[in-house]
Amino acid sequence: MLHVDPIPAATSAAAPVAAAATPPPFTVTSVFTETRLDSWLAVGLVLAAGIYLYGVHRLRMRGDRWPVARTVFFIGPGLGGIAAVTVSGLHAYDTALLSVHMVQHMVLSMISPIFLALGAPMTLALRTLPSRPRKRLLAIVHSRIARVYTFPLVAFTIFVVNPFALYFTDLYRYTLEHAWAHELVHAHFILTGCVFFWPLLGLDPLPGRWPYPGRALLMLLSVPFHTVLGLTIMQSTTLFGGDWYPSLGLTWADPWEDQVVAGGILWAGGEVVSVTMLAVLVVQWMRQAEREARRIDRDLDRQEARQRAAETAA
Repeated sequence: MLHVDPIPAATSAAAPVAAAATPPPFTVTSVFTETRLDSWLAVGLVLAAGIYLYGVHRLRMRGDRWPVARTVFFIGPGLGGIAAVTVSGLHAYDTALLSVHMVQHMVLSMISPIFLALGAPMTLALRTLPSRPRKRLLAIVHSRIARVYTFPLVAFTIFVVNPFALYFTDLYRYTLEHAWAHELVHAHFILTGCVFFWPLLGLDPLPGRWPYPGRALLMLLSVPFHTVLGLTIMQSTTLFGGDWYPSLGLTWADPWEDQVVAGGILWAGGEVVSVTMLAVLVVQWMRQAEREARRIDRDLDRQEARQRAAETAA
């Protein structure tokens, strides 16, 4: 039977501090009543949405089109997904319930980065920025550092190794004790997801992008990753974060049961998202093949027309 070891005397002094900051019992209404709008992340989300919409407005003012779906993807599940798990009331429980933290992990590292990539913000910037800022952006995109971090194998390694380095070391406990470190982990999740998914599913021009068969293979290899991590968390005989969760003294949540739920969220959610994105990648692959076939047909038609014109002239 799973049990919680007694809290050492050296760490028991932190219990009153942690208990004083514990939220009320988690309910659906808490997602709305505990919402905060004073974080730096909320300001960043508003600025990002404003800049993106301003870019779309500039394109339309000069008569250029911008797909509505890209705007919806970027603003809705992209930035909106980040806000849903960091600005809403869920933030009040991300250090009290491991399951809530895992929901944040899934959204910030997998769901939102995918839709941010499908919003093609870099393409929008290249079409709206003046000449000098555009050249600087291109220089950054094609820099050596960008080439290394966006190389699919490097991005895949970072995406896979980071969660194990976080949850199976003392680093996770440190992020629970320090709010700035916890916020930094949120930003790290977003950046890690963008680095992994942008070269695979994104529409922006990036250097060193693999052809679709290679991308599909890499996405397929990522499917069992969250299964392994989720099952490991569910079957763990030690609590993540050490005595942090027991020290909160929550009467409405059991740390062991919540850890099992957290592992299940990571397992099931990771498989669903990975398989869905694999299907999206295959659809993109098929559409690209269709566009290439139409391009070849047009080239053949032009060659045939030129040949007929030459025969007629002769």
